[in-house]
Amino acid sequence: MAHNKAETAESSSVTSRALSVLSAFENSPGALSVARISQRSGLPLSTTYRLVHELEEWGGLDKTSDGKYQVGMRIWELGQLAGRRLRDRAHPFLQDLFDLTHEKVHMAVREGTQTLYTDKIYGSRKVPLISRVGGRLPLHATAVGRVLLAAQPEWFIEAYFERELETPTPKTVVDPEILRAEIDEVQRTGYSITIEQMRVGQFSLALPVIVEGQTIAAVGMVLDKAKIGEVRRLMPLMRGTVESIQSSMSGRTIR
Repeated sequence: MAHNKAETAESSSVTSRALSVLSAFENSPGALSVARISQRSGLPLSTTYRLVHELEEWGGLDKTSDGKYQVGMRIWELGQLAGRRLRDRAHPFLQDLFDLTHEKVHMAVREGTQTLYTDKIYGSRKVPLISRVGGRLPLHATAVGRVLLAAQPEWFIEAYFERELETPTPKTVVDPEILRAEIDEVQRTGYSITIEQMRVGQFSLALPVIVEGQTIAAVGMVLDKAKIGEVRRLMPLMRGTVESIQSSMSGRTIR
């Protein structure tokens, strides 16, 4: 038994180190050298070299032409499995919403203190400049993020407001009292509208996807600010999309 415990402890230690190497690539603008990976992971250089080469052989890291490393396709393939049931069931309804509106449509979930985009549909002339599938943005600066934040326990919301909040645009609200009032409004109305919080000249509209009493995701749209008067027309379409996703996730069919 003691021998097994020792093996488990050693295995856990190796796993933690490998995860530290992969974590070094979070928020990285590009490929990293082994020395940089060592610095960001806090691991000795010799250990980093060994783990990097093992991860490269497995397919978790790819070596670039300049000798640096980037996350490999195998990690991307595994990542696609996460949340696949939600994404696969929601995608047809998001596509329908896009077909009806021809506006950028996306779905997101909360990951820590960030909004993680799990799906996005847009036309060839409406290429997204900010969010992308797999990308992360701050909760307070996006409509989908505020919907997800509003669904969290009170202690989480208060702790979030105590952080130093990012300001993607000059109009991004970071004052805790104002944000608190706006999150309260989201909780009261069940939807969020943000204007020029992530990009000047654009506004976003989002609603929660609620299954068995829990907000599991948020569906949003991004439009030019000049179209803010179309919210009343778009809201029923958004609600219909969300209801379809909720029914699909609950195993119910809409008649």
